[in-house]
Amino acid sequence: MANATGFLRGGGDIRRLTMYSGRTGESIDMIYWIDGDYIRPALEEISHFMRDWRTDDVHPIDPRTIDIMTAAHNLLDTSEPYTVLSGYRSPATNAMLRARSSGVARNSLHMQGEAADLRMSSRSVSQMFEAARACSAGGVGRYSGSGFVHMDCGPVRSWGR
Repeated sequence: MANATGFLRGGGDIRRLTMYSGRTGESIDMIYWIDGDYIRPALEEISHFMRDWRTDDVHPIDPRTIDIMTAAHNLLDTSEPYTVLSGYRSPATNAMLRARSSGVARNSLHMQGEAADLRMSSRSVSQMFEAARACSAGGVGRYSGSGFVHMDCGPVRSWGR
């Protein structure tokens, strides 16, 4: 995680994340960290925003994942918000998706609130993938065929084409 937080330095003492959900039509533009401290109500709002849209279940999103997303977004040098395809996934949603696709992990970090699947129209999947990978702070998956990048706060690794 030291690398991701390193990319967040120099931007002042504020960390901010902007996202849009095509599934719910909601948007969020949230300062979640100021002067070395996470803002608990902001993290709760981000967790609600990144809820399982199929079941409306809310689970805390790991601040490390939020930091990785923010650091990668800063490297992309754009004001466009992320489009969130998947944040938290309930076990039921994960099982349903797993039955439909071999690309869904049985013990997905989405079920722990430690992963997000994201896209942007102004940046390619490869650009997003490289920005997240440059953070060296978790897992990064490139899903070019589906047009999104997976970011998580698990072990440092990368996959996909």
